[in-house]
Amino acid sequence: MSAGTVYGLGLGPGAADLMSVRADRLLGRAAHVAYFRKAGRPGQARRIVEGLIPPGAAEHPMDYPVTTEIPFDDPRYNAALAAFYAECTARLRALAEAGEDVMVLCEGDPFFYGSFMHLYTRLLGVVPVEVVPGITGMSAAWTATGQPITWGDDVLTVLPGTLPEAALLDGIRTADAVVVMKMGRHLPKLRRALAEAGRADDAWLVEYAAMPGQKVTRLSEFPDETAPYFSIALVHGQGRRP
Repeated sequence: MSAGTVYGLGLGPGAADLMSVRADRLLGRAAHVAYFRKAGRPGQARRIVEGLIPPGAAEHPMDYPVTTEIPFDDPRYNAALAAFYAECTARLRALAEAGEDVMVLCEGDPFFYGSFMHLYTRLLGVVPVEVVPGITGMSAAWTATGQPITWGDDVLTVLPGTLPEAALLDGIRTADAVVVMKMGRHLPKLRRALAEAGRADDAWLVEYAAMPGQKVTRLSEFPDETAPYFSIALVHGQGRRP
């Protein structure tokens, strides 16, 4: 029996009609659909494809053991996630070795800050694995602002908000355009770095880009000290143009 394939389906930023034709075609023939979620919640990836999974397809939710309960730099965090990814890999591998294709739903693009990459590296060379790229959340975010993110020779830097404040400041200072992911409770640190770099008045916050509840706000006017999980901060480039 030939092995099945594990597909990482990039679903795009949140709207079903921003999925690629390829992802939609593969999902439409799925017999097995897997997706990450926080325990007790349906999961954003599953929400995106509501009504698109074929009747009778088996669903395989993968519940994170931790999200924000333990700091990411705590050794317990890595240990818990490593064991979780190993268990998920074993489940997907068993299905593929039984000749079954599995569609793993991935928000945005599977290779851009995604959980699927941790399964991909464990499955690669063991069973067939394919990745279907998707529109990233940051692309939907800058589109929501109605402004191009880069012009001409602008340099774009993508920064995780989890970086130390000094690293955020360096990244902002050396870039023309900036995207900051993973802010949440790190928002005050980002505000300080933007102010030190002289870019605070240029920054925007996009919540839930391409999802229900999308909201675009100048960061200087955002009233809260934490940002929702699905939030992205942006500073647009202002470079060369004809």
